[in-house]
Amino acid sequence: MIRLLYLFLGLSILITLHELGHFITARWFKTRVEKFYLFFDFLFPFPNLLNFSLFKKQVGETEYGLGWFPFGGYVKIAGMIDESMDENYKNTPPQPWEFRSKPAWQRLIIMLGGIIVNLLLGFFIYAMLMWANGEQYIPMENAKYGFAMDSVAKSIGLQSGDKLIGYDGTHKFKDASVSVVKDLLLDNARTLQIERNGQKMDIEIPESVYADIIQSEGKIMFTRLALPNEIDTVLPGSALQGVAQKGDKLIFINNEKIEYFPEITMTLLRYLGSEVTIGLLRGTDTISHKITLPSTLPEDGILKLGAKSAESYFEIKKVEYSFFSSLPAGVKKSFEILGDYVKQFRIIFSPRLKGYKQIGGFAAISKLYPNQWDWTAFWASTALLSLILAFMNVLPIPALDGGHALFTIWEMITGKAPGDKFLERAQMVGMVLVFTLLIYANGNDLVRWITKTFL
Repeated sequence: MIRLLYLFLGLSILITLHELGHFITARWFKTRVEKFYLFFDFLFPFPNLLNFSLFKKQVGETEYGLGWFPFGGYVKIAGMIDESMDENYKNTPPQPWEFRSKPAWQRLIIMLGGIIVNLLLGFFIYAMLMWANGEQYIPMENAKYGFAMDSVAKSIGLQSGDKLIGYDGTHKFKDASVSVVKDLLLDNARTLQIERNGQKMDIEIPESVYADIIQSEGKIMFTRLALPNEIDTVLPGSALQGVAQKGDKLIFINNEKIEYFPEITMTLLRYLGSEVTIGLLRGTDTISHKITLPSTLPEDGILKLGAKSAESYFEIKKVEYSFFSSLPAGVKKSFEILGDYVKQFRIIFSPRLKGYKQIGGFAAISKLYPNQWDWTAFWASTALLSLILAFMNVLPIPALDGGHALFTIWEMITGKAPGDKFLERAQMVGMVLVFTLLIYANGNDLVRWITKTFL
């Protein structure tokens, strides 16, 4: 429920500010805005079906309202073919306050107004988070225990305790506190440089490993920063509640030796739905206990055990920012995140990796948000979504801002504007395409839920 509330609040903020970008630029160029709506007041993408508002109020030339169909929002700009598909203006001569009467460069700015606002919002939120909290990370050289490896990583020659240096001979890992798998996946790394017992070596990574990781839906961890296997907390609902204690070391699962804390989950993932024997070391005593694991991977952990904080084992580097230094840092971070997001398209469209199967809708998006009240995490997730919204809208798809902008740029280059009939058809095709993508993404969510719940 908290995630749903966060998602609703975050999307409402982003949609409203996106449409405000169009509104402000339209009014800047003295263009009339007839409607400003959060959510649609019709059954998107059918502008003449189920037309009603939950709330609306006329203020001057503009009707402000709250639609009933929560898949976005829109501003209806006079003299422009948009989501409303209003064609009434075609029967009258162009008026000076209409979009169609404005120079192409002004129309382009109006159409890019929402994207610009989403980019600026992402920059600003990240900057403010960095100003307020700074940045913390564990330098890779401080990862004194190396990295824990699961069975897939071990199958290509890696071993738990290996230290990670970089990949493909040119990329170096900086931060050990986050999973390095993301960098390997996004850059399609072919060789991983490691250090083992003071000796450096290269490990080849076959593409099939990436396909397995992507299609495992979180069941293949590959590698994680190694922490000692000492238990710090036994959370409520743990299968070891009343058995394990603070300070115990979990040393084996079904006779498989456990040296590092991440290996607990890595090993248990192979035994979901089965009975396992857990071995705990308490002082000099070994305690064995049998438990039956859930058949699916719970979000809050399989055994619900907590390790000591990273600060207990590693020297953490913290970078502080002043207000003014946070601004360029926020821009830099935003472009790094956008770069990573663009790289994902290789995975989505790869016939071998089949990343398109992992595309998700609102349920997947909601998992970007925390499942407890954490405003720092909320704003970080909202900043990420703002950048994603900006990027998706700049794609040259009819019905999206990028599609409208493309037609205007074509007009500026050739001196010939596309005809109204072409724009109407392109708008409808784009709306149907966007709606189809929404159905596909949310359908994937539904299939995953059914598979997890009933199969």
